[in-house]
Amino acid sequence: MDFLQGCLLCLLLTIFHFLARKASKTPSKLPPGPAQLPIIGNLHNLGDQPHKSLADLAKIHGPLMSLKLGQVTTIVASSPAVAKEILQKHDQVLCNRQVLLAIQARDHHQFGMPWLPVESRWRNLRKVCNSYIFTTQKLDSNQELRRRKIEELIEGVRRNGCEGEKAVDIGREAFRASLNALSSTILSLDLADDEGSETAREFKEVARGIMDEAGKPNLGDYYPVLGKMDLQGIQRRMSNHFRRVLELFGSVIDERLGKQKSGSYVSGNDMLDTLLAIGQDHQEASMDAEQIKHLFLVLFVAGTDTTSSTLEWAMAELLRNPYVLVKAKEELDKIIGKNNHLQESDISRLPYLQSILKETFRLHPAVPLLLPRQAREEVEIHGFTIPKGAQIMVNAWAIGRDPVTWNNPNSFIPERFLGLEVHAKGNNFELIPFGAGRRICPGMLLAMRMLHMILGSLIHWFDWKLPVGVEPESLDMREKFGITLEKAKPLVAIPTPR
Repeated sequence: MDFLQGCLLCLLLTIFHFLARKASKTPSKLPPGPAQLPIIGNLHNLGDQPHKSLADLAKIHGPLMSLKLGQVTTIVASSPAVAKEILQKHDQVLCNRQVLLAIQARDHHQFGMPWLPVESRWRNLRKVCNSYIFTTQKLDSNQELRRRKIEELIEGVRRNGCEGEKAVDIGREAFRASLNALSSTILSLDLADDEGSETAREFKEVARGIMDEAGKPNLGDYYPVLGKMDLQGIQRRMSNHFRRVLELFGSVIDERLGKQKSGSYVSGNDMLDTLLAIGQDHQEASMDAEQIKHLFLVLFVAGTDTTSSTLEWAMAELLRNPYVLVKAKEELDKIIGKNNHLQESDISRLPYLQSILKETFRLHPAVPLLLPRQAREEVEIHGFTIPKGAQIMVNAWAIGRDPVTWNNPNSFIPERFLGLEVHAKGNNFELIPFGAGRRICPGMLLAMRMLHMILGSLIHWFDWKLPVGVEPESLDMREKFGITLEKAKPLVAIPTPR
């Protein structure tokens, strides 16, 4: 109701502005879409679950659809074929971002790689990620760190199991493990240093707050004249979230620089050391402290939130489908051995575990609408005109549930991927949880390692059951929409050490 009331307020504030302006010219060959109301256009069609609302509208108007969200012409892709046109064929002219007002807090849009235009600063950051951070060699060299953090997760869950059917919050445990794995790799620190870590709790709260605020419909995004008013307080809250994260990383960077200057620091060859060093050796890839802080904000917030939510969805589906959980255990017992720890080198030998995650990506993509793009130039797709400046959305959630592409699309069936050469790496447009094209998530390879290792370890070392009174078929699977999609009700389950 708050947003609808805001729309009415917006109408009162802007009606004279619109009457005074000349109507802007729009292409006559826009893709089809639902009828528009005066002033608000199709804002009323979004609801509180935009990914589902847009998927339903696509069933009526087609996989390439246009809407008017306030003043913003918006194009929505809802099929693999149209997604391929946008993310691959026309990637060069459709690769810039529609920068949300929430993201402009603390000038994050000028430093955060996901939001930068495809120009020199973005290319520099992309080069840093691809050449110095997420290379196979770098990931391999840090896998022992990640393995230790996952073993700590398993030990923590085991302690709960030994205390007598004590339920575990899967998302919280996965978040803590992800946060520690990232902070150990990037900063040589454990930001979540124990089971009850206040830092981990606060960081999860801030990360979720960032995703929620960025995902809320913001009147200022749809009516530029209202942009500076921040009527809903979204920018103010986002600025506070960003401040807390940037201050945390700023203090870590300052401490590291101080130790380096004093000569007392022994390099641990972590990511921060790498970023501080490359500026000395490769001026074209240099980064200052401000850029590093914003890069870490992106890596930590996106990496922990998407990883933990994906693992929570995967475990929820396994508990709803016990036969899948049994098959996954059998594969791990056979390939790994009952008393052996899973290694990253084992992942390629576990096709059923891989299929479970692919099926989770399909049904529960972490970023259901990906991140919005903006057309740099007018372009034609499937006979329709995409105007310059239009906002572009790719509905990965709808694509994953498209009955034209997937049989029985709403059911969790990992077997559909066995023997099927479909991967989540951006080349198969029916499965694009990390996006595709030049804007594909740079941390994808690290995320894939972490997801397989954590999920495989949780399956391998424990038997799981739902709390008393909760049946698999009645497990709450409602979604909470933000930029990322999390379970509305956290998943708790009872582990028993095997």
